[in-house]
Amino acid sequence: MNERLSQFSQQIIQRFDEIPADRKLLLNKLTSYIQGNQNVDKESLLMFICTHNSRRSHFGQILCALAAEYYQIPSIRTFSAGTEVTAFHPNAISALRSIGMDIETTETSENPHYVVQLNAARSVDAFSKLIEDKVNPKENFAAIMTCTHAEQNCPFVAGADFRIGLPFEDPKAFDGTTQETEMYLTRVHQMATEIFYVFSQLNK
Repeated sequence: MNERLSQFSQQIIQRFDEIPADRKLLLNKLTSYIQGNQNVDKESLLMFICTHNSRRSHFGQILCALAAEYYQIPSIRTFSAGTEVTAFHPNAISALRSIGMDIETTETSENPHYVVQLNAARSVDAFSKLIEDKVNPKENFAAIMTCTHAEQNCPFVAGADFRIGLPFEDPKAFDGTTQETEMYLTRVHQMATEIFYVFSQLNK
C-alpha cells in the first residue's frame, strides 16, 4: 500500500482502546467467524450491507480489504450491497481519497463504477448494487449490517452462513453542512478502527 495508507493504518491500530467494551464483544463474534474459516483453510466472504449501498457499506468493504492487506490475510474477500440501488456517494469517495485511497472512475452513469486501488496487486470494484447482484456471493458468506434500517428491514439474508448487526451513524445527516468533511472522516476512522480490531484478534 502507498505511504499515506500505511500511515493511516498505523494510526488506526493505536485507537483500539477507544472501542467500548460492549462493542468489542460484538466485534469478537465476527473475529470468531473469520477464525473458524481460517482454521479449516476456508476463505471468508464478508458482505457489508446498508440500505442504499452508498456510504457505510462501501466504507466497510474497502476498509476491510485494507485491513486484510495490512495484516497480510489473503483469504479475505470483501463485498458490499444494499436493499436499494443508488450510487457510491461523492462525499464518501472524497473521504476515502483523503486518507490515501487511489480511486478511479471506470464507468460514468447514474450509478458510476469505480476502482479503488489498495496496492499493485489488490483493488476493489465499487458501485451501488443489490445483495443478489451477480458480483456478490450467493452462499457461505457473512452478512454484516452497517445500518439500523437494513438491520431491521432485512432480518434474513439468503445464503449467508453468518449475520451480524454492526450499525454506524450515517454521515449523510451532515451533507451540505460545515461539518460534512469532518463527519465523513470521523465515520471512516471509526469503522476502520473496529474493522482493524477484528483482524488484530485473529490467530494467524
